[in-house]
Parts: sequence; structure tokens; C-alpha cells
Amino acid sequence: MTDLLPARTTSALVVQNGAELQRTLRASLRARLYDVTAARTGREALELAASRRPDAVILDLSLPDVDGIEVIVELRRRYRVPIIVLSGRTSPGDKIGALDAGADDYVTKPFEMSELLARLRAAVRRYEGNIIPGQTARVVIGRWRVDLAAHRVTRNDAAAPTGDVETLGLTPIEWAILELLLQHPGQLVGTAELLAGVWGRGFRQGTNCLRFHMVQLRHKLEGNPARPRHLITVRGMGYRYQP
Repeated sequence: MTDLLPARTTSALVVQNGAELQRTLRASLRARLYDVTAARTGREALELAASRRPDAVILDLSLPDVDGIEVIVELRRRYRVPIIVLSGRTSPGDKIGALDAGADDYVTKPFEMSELLARLRAAVRRYEGNIIPGQTARVVIGRWRVDLAAHRVTRNDAAAPTGDVETLGLTPIEWAILELLLQHPGQLVGTAELLAGVWGRGFRQGTNCLRFHMVQLRHKLEGNPARPRHLITVRGMGYRYQP
């Protein structure tokens, strides 16, 4: 089957320590009409991200100057961009560390180019599709107002003085889960759909990791996390956002 081409020109920042693999990735992506920029070090990657503002980043963890996880943290602090780790590190600790730092997906070497490209397309679609046309960009969960467009959670308190706004921090993984649920108000979002939508279809940690992040979301957003009103578990099936 022929790999699908992006619907528009998508820019990708490829950060790989190996020169041969970097050349292969650049050639493969450019053949599919991606606008590709390449870096060999973490510092160079951050400089290029600042100047080029790519639509996606494909990142190695084993870089010559800094660890790739540090690059993930810094990218997440500055930008909202899908990050796919492409690494030879295969330990669960490395994968969990990268995902918890803010990576959207994790592909191990050796890999199939068609699978990497499919994951890249899926990650870009998730970021582009976070706001559905016609859907409200703001929802209220408990005492918090979630602004999907601004990617911000603030205290829902009309009496608060102007300029004195309490904000709530969510991790990239928490944002990804919350956005998927908010896109389907009142509807069940299955566990498999959430795992695939947040971490990619190759993610192997399963429901325990998802359950952990849902607990964290409830503790941050729900008035009574033990008896949630908005972030509902449908036992054995998935989760639902109840407006």
C-alpha cells in the first residue's frame, strides 16, 4: 500500500545522532512532500525549533550534548508540537520517562518506515484536530474553566479581581487525554481509543498508565475526586466526559 501524502505541506524537525539514519529520514519525508529540517544535537534542535516552528519533531534520545528527555522537557515548556521519539533505547523506564516528559509517541529502532510515517500523520492530526469546528472551545469542570484554544485552565471565579487569575498546570499527557474526552461530550471513549490517541497504537503499558493519569486529572479538576461528576469511568470499557 502506498503511504499517504500529507494534505498540506507539513514541516518536520528530524533530530538524530546517526548521520545515515538522518539522511534516510530526510529523504523519505521529503519524498512525501514534508518540509524537513535536521539537527544532530539537542541545542541545535532547540534553536531550529525556535526559528522554524515545525509541525512535528522526530527526536533521538541519545544525543551528543544533552539527553533527549531534556530536549522534550524544553520543547514542551516552549511550544505545543507533537514529539515522536525514535530511539534505540528499549527499556520500559526510557519509554515511560520520555512519555511522561511530554513525548506523544515512542518508536524503537529498528523500525518500519511506513509505521513511523503513520504515527507521524496521526500525531499531527491529533494536534490539528483538538478543536472541532462548531464545538465550544471552553468548558467548565468543577471550579475550573478549560480553554482548549488557549491550552489553559483557570479558576472559574467571576468574583476574582481583574488580573488575579489562578491557573492550573496540566502535563502534556493529561492535556491529550482531556482533549480527547472533551471532543466527545457525554459519549464513551474506549480505553483502546484513548491509548491509541494519546500514546500511539504501539504503546504497551496498557490500562494502568491510563488509569494513573486519569486519577491525576480528577485530583486536579474534580471537586471530589472520589466521586467525580465530569470525568467518569465506564468500568471495563473506557471513560466519558459528562458536561
